[in-house]
Amino acid sequence: MLGEELNFRRAAEKLFITQPALSTAIKALEHQTGATLLNRNTREVTLTEVGAAFLPLARQALLAVDSAVDDLVSMARRNRRVRLGYLIGTGADVLFRLVRHFEAVYPEIRLEPREFDFSDPTAGLADGTTEVALIRPPVDLPEHRMLILDAENWVTCLPRDHRLAHRSEVSITELLDDPIVVAPGTAGRWRDYWMATDARAGRPPTIAAVAATYEEETTTIARGLGISFTSESIARLYNRQGIVYVPIVNRRHSYTALAWHPARIGEEAAALIRQVRDEWSFEEGQATERPATYY
Repeated sequence: MLGEELNFRRAAEKLFITQPALSTAIKALEHQTGATLLNRNTREVTLTEVGAAFLPLARQALLAVDSAVDDLVSMARRNRRVRLGYLIGTGADVLFRLVRHFEAVYPEIRLEPREFDFSDPTAGLADGTTEVALIRPPVDLPEHRMLILDAENWVTCLPRDHRLAHRSEVSITELLDDPIVVAPGTAGRWRDYWMATDARAGRPPTIAAVAATYEEETTTIARGLGISFTSESIARLYNRQGIVYVPIVNRRHSYTALAWHPARIGEEAAALIRQVRDEWSFEEGQATERPATYY
């Protein structure tokens, strides 16, 4: 700037610094390099021969810095993302709606959905693989929060030739003695929940098989090896030959929720949570926030 203005006062004003500070910076550069850049007298400031040669190099360097800063801003914008986990089969309609609405409002932020099977019902939240996740509580996440987005009835998945397959509804107590297909042991509380442990009065279940996906689960049941408990949306998504879904009466709803750890989210994930909280309609017109271990 000084090389162009050749006036300390005007150059300092354009740089938003004081005239003495600019003069000190120029003298420090000259002292460091051993080159005299300016001729100074009481009437004027002119460039030395070295200063005139240095000026275009300085301009080029500044342009390179500006370009690098622009590239950095562009990279930061491209890297604005939310790592969104979801448990396999969990609210497919909910996931599509969430992604579609968020990307319409925040086109500059990229949602990166990743599916998790039954071995991790926290959908990546437990180990930090994801920032936010669509889950089915309860899960082992004592420090996390969640917004309840949907509620569904329980159903049982039965082999087509099961003694109760013809029924329009069943009580869960009628099925507690049947062998059951369960999630892997790593599922923790979630596995216990879908084994209906609370209804067994201490009687251990007879485990027919362990399945990490609904495909494994329904295939095992179609072979007649056992039954399972699941939700009504799964009955729509995973219907196949050899199985029947029957509604279960007198059982609390299963919930779909968006969960996160308050101290482990960036501003992009926070924007997603705000949008869901403000726009989602479930209980009394808005999503309901609760601890992730509520159910």
